[in-house]
Amino acid sequence: MNGKYLLDTNIIISLFAKDSQIHDRIARAEEAFVPCIAIGELYFGAYKSLKREENLTRIDEFALNNTVLPCDTDIAKKYGDIKARNGARS
Repeated sequence: MNGKYLLDTNIIISLFAKDSQIHDRIARAEEAFVPCIAIGELYFGAYKSLKREENLTRIDEFALNNTVLPCDTDIAKKYGDIKARNGARS
């Protein structure tokens, strides 16, 4: 399958978990992009995890090897507001 993909946090976690269906689909993509908010969510989870350093390293490597789309202040502000309203559970 060709085309462009915008990967959300759940898809990235599936890639980390070595989900072969997800991996195969993304591998066939023309391009894949990652929003910076998804990277932020991954870091949030990593900082709360028992395998903090391992997960932080994995995220760092993933971010270096993929096209991370920047966000502007308005997006960051909305993200913070939503996260606060949800009690920063995840």
